[in-house]
Amino acid sequence: MPSPLPALNLIATPGRRRATLDVAREIERRGFAQIQVSSSLANMAQCTGLAFATERISFATAIAPIYAQTVEEFAHSAAYIHEISGGRFQFGIGVAHGPSHVRMGVTPGKPLADIRAFVAKFKSHDTIGGLPPVILAALRKRMVALAGEIGDGLVFSGGSRSHMAESLAVLPPDKRNDANFFIGNRIRTCICDDAVEARAVLRQTMRHYADLPYYRNYWKEAGYVEEMNAIEAALAAGRVDEVPRYLTDRWLADVTLFGPAAKVRDGIDAWREAGIRTPVIVPLSADGDQNTALAQAFAAFAD
Repeated sequence: MPSPLPALNLIATPGRRRATLDVAREIERRGFAQIQVSSSLANMAQCTGLAFATERISFATAIAPIYAQTVEEFAHSAAYIHEISGGRFQFGIGVAHGPSHVRMGVTPGKPLADIRAFVAKFKSHDTIGGLPPVILAALRKRMVALAGEIGDGLVFSGGSRSHMAESLAVLPPDKRNDANFFIGNRIRTCICDDAVEARAVLRQTMRHYADLPYYRNYWKEAGYVEEMNAIEAALAAGRVDEVPRYLTDRWLADVTLFGPAAKVRDGIDAWREAGIRTPVIVPLSADGDQNTALAQAFAAFAD
């Protein structure tokens, strides 16, 4: 029996927002598990469009930064999308990171406390119709545990496959064994017969995350202390161009997917064996065009 298809990330770029809805219908037709919408370019608005454009597939914000608007506004928007989609919407939330906070003009508090308070206030809006499941963005173990306590699931981004069993071990057994508790991981993926080219694409993409202390601390926890220390030394010395070289082949193989289609399909199976129920392909291509990357994903998982 063929393995189920992964989820796909989809971004509605300016000028192609209507065309993106056609792509979403094609993703649904092909039987992918879910559509996730990353935090750039108004993902709540895009999810409203997906609710009308599709009929069966689930879709999610991954993630909606909790500081971007009031909890009340989020609740009303989420309840609306939940209702008109027939319950297919997942409200993925997170605290985002320093550059996003600067862009939004906010001063965040403690991530765990802020997420706990947000979810409690969000769920208190119980007179506006049903609310969607709340999925917490998580990497470090304390946020994973919090997702098991107050959330309906969790989504990693850039998770380490070799470290995943240890991360998921902090979930209560009833959540680990509950098929309705969402466990996903957003995996940057470059499908390309030239593995060297694919790794180069991923190194350039992932260098942004290597700039962020939260990610580096997680990857240290996952066993990449030498690599992350080298990145921190390069950043401290202003040698930012050196960062990609420390994203080693070993690290890339553990955190991303790349190479020919068959290798990527095998990688998706390996992520499921590691405990990720819904692997999410974030498709990338050498030409930087989302449409090219999606076409490669379609071909890789064609019937």
